[in-house]
Amino acid sequence: MKIKRSSLILGIFLLLTAFKPATKNEETNWVKKGIDRAHFQLMEMAKTIEGLKSDTAVFPRSFSKAEKMLWVGTHDWTSGFYPGSLWYLYELTGDSTIGRYARKLTNQLNNIQYYRGTHDLGFMMYCSYGNALRLKPQVTDGPVLLNAAKSLASRFSPVTQTIRSWDFGKWSYPVIIDNMMNLELLFWASRKTKDDSYKNIAILHADATIKNHYRKDFSSYHVVSYDRTTGRIESKETNQGFSDSSAWARGQAWGLYGFTFCYRETHEQRYLDQAKAIASFIMNNPATPADLIPYWDYNAPDIPNAPRDASAAAITAAALLELSKLVPDGKSYFKYAEKILKTLSGDAYLARKGTNNGFILMNSVGSFPDKSEVNASITYADYYYLEGLKKYLEIAKLKKRLNIY
Repeated sequence: MKIKRSSLILGIFLLLTAFKPATKNEETNWVKKGIDRAHFQLMEMAKTIEGLKSDTAVFPRSFSKAEKMLWVGTHDWTSGFYPGSLWYLYELTGDSTIGRYARKLTNQLNNIQYYRGTHDLGFMMYCSYGNALRLKPQVTDGPVLLNAAKSLASRFSPVTQTIRSWDFGKWSYPVIIDNMMNLELLFWASRKTKDDSYKNIAILHADATIKNHYRKDFSSYHVVSYDRTTGRIESKETNQGFSDSSAWARGQAWGLYGFTFCYRETHEQRYLDQAKAIASFIMNNPATPADLIPYWDYNAPDIPNAPRDASAAAITAAALLELSKLVPDGKSYFKYAEKILKTLSGDAYLARKGTNNGFILMNSVGSFPDKSEVNASITYADYYYLEGLKKYLEIAKLKKRLNIY
């Protein structure tokens, strides 16, 4: 049977195309997909907030089919993440409208600079005002951040050598692993003012955390409670993990990131050693699934049916990318973070346009024991996802090559 010349040529073309190696753009289309999706979703969220016409400032915290949409005010510990996400998106896209929304919502947190009732001022103020100061500063940004650092430092106890976390609950003086993330604000304050007192508080807190929060395998307790008058440790336990002896996934991520920037700020080897050891615990953990999105607790009893935590994955990715820049052998950290971000940019975790009430990522866990924000979209997952994409593009030097916005 005779084959027409045109059909033969078409067949050869299709065969060659099938075996054609992927171009750099094809290999990184997931990055553009993630940024495009984030741009659409966060713009929708900003329009929704504008349409609320609330007398007080309102920020998105989470959304799930079970609990629906959760809006919070300025004093919630998550209030700074959405403005911070807008700043990252402004940096990634150059969209001036996104920049205006970021500034408006950041300025609504102005009154938090004097609030001394929480340890989460780093999350609330450095994610918002810190990014504003870096990207599109106003003259008031620095003073606001400095006042926030003073408020955070006021919670330090020379007896326990730590910053108190919660002012509620059964504990005398509780310190949670999450608190490591708020130290970045204190390091910034010392750089800004040349006053080492802020940095010294951060160092003392970090050292106490290494000593008292970590087990021999470099997993972390969630809560360590001290006697406020003697500094003696009263208990080591969990509040959001499976058990007192388990490894709560988001807690491991907080610690990894916290010690990574402690090393970046001080160049003290003990912080690098700690960060690398925590990274090893996460990266080599037998409970880590193949797609690298951890279960909500590494010791959850119902693995592999336990809920995943996209927020822990996003924080881990951002932390590992930062760590990859600080060590000569950082390629393994970069590749691990890249795989996390690729997974998060897939259909299992990245929300479809126009769904999910404007959140970017699905399937995070807030507090499983409390049945709160389980299989939910949570604002800090979006924040660290965008931070991860930003760091990935910078390290891989891809933004200009991919012509992203």
